[in-house]
Amino acid sequence: METTAPGWGGARFAVVRRAAALCAALVLVNVSLTFANVWPTLAVRFNRDLSVEAAAGVLALVAMRARGRPLRAAVRWLAAAWLLLAAGRYVEVTVASLYGRGVNLYWDMQHVPKVGAMFAVVADPWLKAGFAAGLILAPLGLYLVARWAWGGIAEAAGRPAARRALGAAAAGVLLLGLAQWAGLGVPGSLRVAEPVSPAFARELGELVYEASGAGVRDLGPPPALRSDLSRVEGADVFVVFLESYGAVSWERDAFVEALAPARRGFEAAVSGTGRRMASAFVESTTFGGESWLAHISLLSGTEVRDPATNVRLMAQERDTVVKLFSRRGFRTIAIMPGLLVGWPEGAFYGFEEIYDHARLDYRGPPFGWWGVNDQYALARVDAAEIAPPDRPPAFVFFATISTHAPFVPAPPYQADWARVLAETPYDAGELDRAWSAWADWTNLGPSYVEALQYAFAHIGGYLRLLADRDLVLVLVGDHQPPALVSGAGASWEVPVHVVTSRADLLDRLVDGHGFAPGLEPRRPAVARMDGLLPILLDAFGDEPAAEDPPGPSGSE
Repeated sequence: METTAPGWGGARFAVVRRAAALCAALVLVNVSLTFANVWPTLAVRFNRDLSVEAAAGVLALVAMRARGRPLRAAVRWLAAAWLLLAAGRYVEVTVASLYGRGVNLYWDMQHVPKVGAMFAVVADPWLKAGFAAGLILAPLGLYLVARWAWGGIAEAAGRPAARRALGAAAAGVLLLGLAQWAGLGVPGSLRVAEPVSPAFARELGELVYEASGAGVRDLGPPPALRSDLSRVEGADVFVVFLESYGAVSWERDAFVEALAPARRGFEAAVSGTGRRMASAFVESTTFGGESWLAHISLLSGTEVRDPATNVRLMAQERDTVVKLFSRRGFRTIAIMPGLLVGWPEGAFYGFEEIYDHARLDYRGPPFGWWGVNDQYALARVDAAEIAPPDRPPAFVFFATISTHAPFVPAPPYQADWARVLAETPYDAGELDRAWSAWADWTNLGPSYVEALQYAFAHIGGYLRLLADRDLVLVLVGDHQPPALVSGAGASWEVPVHVVTSRADLLDRLVDGHGFAPGLEPRRPAVARMDGLLPILLDAFGDEPAAEDPPGPSGSE
């Protein structure tokens, strides 16, 4: 008896060890495709949901082992597929949580080179080195973990009793998934997570759709952009897209209270320069990011809600409000301080001058991802394009960046606009105070408020700087801030303000299009972002009796 007990104990330990390893492997492959996001962070949380894709992989191994087939190659392929699906799951749940929208891998991946170029310019060398190492080591490490897990399951499938149990469990999960998707009752707290693989199938379908030319055909005819611009004749017209300026800034009590002094200061700048304003809400075509979708929707008058439509539209010769202003004798200028690479879109829009990051040539203290700040960009272009006498009126499009997440450090407002262009635009004390602000990624609300306070200050200051000039300012949010600021289930609405001394223009907006006098916008929203363009063109002038003559940049 004494001679058999150790052997029996060793065998029993081996059984327990194999069972524990199998359980760990099954849990690992399951939770890697069912985890959820910890809102509002980059972290994930695990749950008890079941994965049909993990069940399908287990069932495939069981079937192959039952037929006596070798599983070494199958384990390698399953590990690679698991790595791809797990990455897709992470992207899907994280983007939806942080930005409040879905992800389109095929089109979003086209922006990776631009983001990489920005990261290469602004990131610390050690951060870049660590990121590069992570890109190599993390997938390799995860793949090895996947090989271990699927290898353990394959090994267990070689034992008849374990194979039967694995097959029954995997088939049960698949049947449960079918029942759940058919709307049938599911026992207890069992729940099957949404599979990840259909997202990849959608991407393949998107590729075929675009390659066939169907996407361009389905875009439809361009809208007619017609206005004689008589109510803005001789004025400089600014369309300023204020980054992340969303309806939440008017809805959340904490934001409203904290922004009240800055908004009163902005109202004082408007009234103190003999101007008035009208405001409304519009529905943006994007949420939490991808500002260019809002830009092109407004400038072209075409609804653009995804990168696919954006690319299709850019591939065509279309009329834009920029070209319309150019045909009417305006000098068309784009201010793009966040633009670090080439911008072929400028030709599509029809801009004569583009002030990108390099051309702005900022040499002052850095703020945010791009270093340059909005007040400097405005001052630089004003000195070059707006201040000189004996020039044609200007149409200026400005895509701001200083209110981009994570919002701080926000630059100090410099009341001396001439000093803004110097290499030392701020006193040491105010610069130290600005740089001391660090983003709290679990609560970006205070940082968001600080960034908007800066925006109201410098735009109001610019109105004072141009107190004696004829100006029409359209200030519109590009999208709501990311969901970690705006909250779950927030609307896609953004404010729009029109500031001018031209009473007939404002009356047209208030009496004919649902705008409210003053700074505070009111519901309901007057239009979608693309629908805002015909409203503005109607306010800017009357429809001409004849076709506009095509100009050198026109498309008619």
